[in-house]
Amino acid sequence: MSEQAVNPNQSGTISAEDHAVAMSGYIRHGEEQALGLGNRGPIRFDAEGAVHPDILDAYWSIGFYVFEGVIDADELEDLRADTDNALARAPTDPDSESDANGDPALGSDLTRPSFIFAKPLSDPYGGTDKLQGRYELKLQEPTPAADAPEQSVVLIQGTLQIMDSCLRLYGHPGLLAVAAAVNGPEFVPFNEATWVKEPGLGSAVSWHQDGTTHWKSPSLHHGTHGFNFMAQLYGSTGGNGVWLIPGTHKLGKVDIKGLVANSGTERIPGAVPIFCDPGDVIICNRQLVHGSFANTSPDRRVSVGFGFHPRSSVLNVTTIRHMDAETDTYDEARIHQRSRLIPIAIDARQQRYPDEPRFVYRPFVGQEQDNLWNESTRQNVVKNYDLLDLSI
Repeated sequence: MSEQAVNPNQSGTISAEDHAVAMSGYIRHGEEQALGLGNRGPIRFDAEGAVHPDILDAYWSIGFYVFEGVIDADELEDLRADTDNALARAPTDPDSESDANGDPALGSDLTRPSFIFAKPLSDPYGGTDKLQGRYELKLQEPTPAADAPEQSVVLIQGTLQIMDSCLRLYGHPGLLAVAAAVNGPEFVPFNEATWVKEPGLGSAVSWHQDGTTHWKSPSLHHGTHGFNFMAQLYGSTGGNGVWLIPGTHKLGKVDIKGLVANSGTERIPGAVPIFCDPGDVIICNRQLVHGSFANTSPDRRVSVGFGFHPRSSVLNVTTIRHMDAETDTYDEARIHQRSRLIPIAIDARQQRYPDEPRFVYRPFVGQEQDNLWNESTRQNVVKNYDLLDLSI
């Protein structure tokens, strides 16, 4: 079936197999374009120890950067093992508190659900008012295989409290140095979640921009809403990965419905996929127009995500919580408590990798002994930490 033969905005009219065929040319072209952008390589530093300006120039120009080889083989195996353990201990469905063995599901003692489910190959948020309506249109929802489950896990939330390997990655000195270079040395957290896109099951995420608070602010700039890191445990392709439209982080609020209408297809020309290997980590500006198609490819994607904001974008901002639509104001005390996860993660990483350089997080200099990684901080700071997420 050719791409032209498919109505890309009509749901339930194409099989998973035909969807994969219809996507193939778009994927091939997108991957070629992605490799030619000049925004990939290892984390590099200049002679003074600062993140290399070439990296920052490329990031601010394009809106994302692929850091190659950040996670070594041993750490990658830890992350994969923790993810597989979490999925094995997930509740059997959204309403269950037990896993497949009948034991209490992982995270059942937490206030906020750890696992988000979706119907295979669906677009659960597209065209709805969920998450403040930022997913304006629904992407194509291919028909899954007859033996597909009714629902599967697509997102693991609050990962720092249920997967120690994610906490250690959160304290990575190179990535935190990048965060400081992009958002300033007093950068603050956003949230953490792991996306799971299983082949033949992984749901779509409609084209969107992440920010919800500052679009009409006179102080809006192309880094106002911060960024996300996305660590790839199995690599990322055009078939299973996030697609981005380079440069759109500099355009303010984009009319996404109009963009798709003018394109005549949900496969927007000029978009490129995150195309990278296992162990690579992407920094992605949250103001970029981005999204992902239903995963009808044969490849699994697991992306360990965590983001950071400029402190000035968060301090004393009042916004609506995604989890329950209640309002929150991010005062100094709230920001301080939520930011404790950074020094705790730094210490957790140091305990596991004692010979690795230790990142110094400026807001907590002199408070290191109060933020060690131990059973006390696990129970009193890390547990339910995600109730204090700083979403903007």
